[in-house]
Amino acid sequence: MKYRTAIEIRNAIEAGEITALEVVEYYLAKIKVEDKAINAFLETFDESALESARKIDAMKKAGEALPRLAGVPVAIKDNMTIKGQISSCSSKILENHRASYDATVVKRLKVAGAIIIGRTNCDEFAMGSSNETSFWGAVHNPWNLKKVPGGSSGGSAAAVSAGFVPIALGSDTGGSIRQPAALCGITGMKPTYGRVSRYGLIALASSLDQIGPIAHTAQDCALVLEVIEGIDEKDSTSLELDEKVVPELIEKNFKGMTFGVPREYFIDGMDEEVRKSVEEAIELIKQNGGEIKKISLPLTDYALAAYYIIQPAEASSNLARFDGIRYGTRAQTDNLWKSYLHARGDGFGAETKRRIMLGTYILSAGYYDAYYKKALAVKTEIFNDFKKAFEQVDVIVCPTSPAVAWDIGEKFNDPIAMYLADIFTVSANIAGIPGISVPCGENNGLPIGLQFLGASMQDGKILRAASAYQSLTDWHQKDPK
Repeated sequence: MKYRTAIEIRNAIEAGEITALEVVEYYLAKIKVEDKAINAFLETFDESALESARKIDAMKKAGEALPRLAGVPVAIKDNMTIKGQISSCSSKILENHRASYDATVVKRLKVAGAIIIGRTNCDEFAMGSSNETSFWGAVHNPWNLKKVPGGSSGGSAAAVSAGFVPIALGSDTGGSIRQPAALCGITGMKPTYGRVSRYGLIALASSLDQIGPIAHTAQDCALVLEVIEGIDEKDSTSLELDEKVVPELIEKNFKGMTFGVPREYFIDGMDEEVRKSVEEAIELIKQNGGEIKKISLPLTDYALAAYYIIQPAEASSNLARFDGIRYGTRAQTDNLWKSYLHARGDGFGAETKRRIMLGTYILSAGYYDAYYKKALAVKTEIFNDFKKAFEQVDVIVCPTSPAVAWDIGEKFNDPIAMYLADIFTVSANIAGIPGISVPCGENNGLPIGLQFLGASMQDGKILRAASAYQSLTDWHQKDPK
């Protein structure tokens, strides 16, 4: 198909160059043939997707105004509810859980004419950085099938990278949109915390989770954000917006913008090719009108430690409901204690159990004050760190991941090495600020990601920076070999 982005597809349907039905049939056929090697999708919704496409075509034929995402196929990460469909979080314990309502983001996508084409594989309960913890098996990176796609939104990232959909939704708790976007050579955005409703997102860590778009371009991310953002009465943490993101109004230049380069994000041990590509990207920004300023974020070193206290603690609380009685597959026993034991023991994978146990320990008597309360204090100081930085600069620019995609299985049995893969992304979740990753180079045929971070509610600035960078480069136009 010659139409690559959501904007191109929407415009082609509007112009009558192609029908929504043709678009959906193309993508469904491609998924059926090519996804066997990648495992990005857990399920496609063929019947409902084709029916939705026919409705868009009927609107077009009747001369009705088409909605914002009319006929654009979208994939949804398997931790968001889609009415009538299974929402399993890629876990055995929820393998038969069928959602009774649409998540707010799904509802808003449907109203905008988007076609929900299927649900994508992810790390179990979004716990992971490589998409290897899914009960239904690892997702493979389209750039090299022996490599991981990143996680936890690896299925959504791989689906966009492989050309199975122009857009997918992921969730970002510590980098779970941006890191797989970097490893798969596409664009992924974590909005400001509260900008997008979390209603219908099966929670991992409620104070850190944020839904966001994955696409080929920053312009497509802006289009999706325009549709899904805004206050929601069903989510008390959602925010009233002073202004919405409008893709057509985003400037594609660096004029008048100051970019901060934090020295703490260029650490020993990161791939030299990653360092080189990011430094070349920063030089390109400077050559095209952006002012570059060296800055310091001194509490960066504490972000990963704080994250791996707050996230497991909140996860252990959120996952307590999955006991085989309220939610989850019920164990066949007449003993209540054994029922809990078997439902959770058999239903959860090793990484999920590890984080539940860690979180329960952190919240236990005698350790709550020693660990959790201190981590919350660090969280506040990290927010203040960024606040001071954004008094000097408009946007922070840095690497997304310290390395390119690694081999499947390479870090699977080394959780500390796996956790370090999020070292450049967790701070944004701790501070609640927006971030976006765009491709900026390659190392041995594998993509490298460049990250832009903005002040709270300044999502438009990072979208502008990303759009401007993509107007000067073609890394986002490259496809897996």
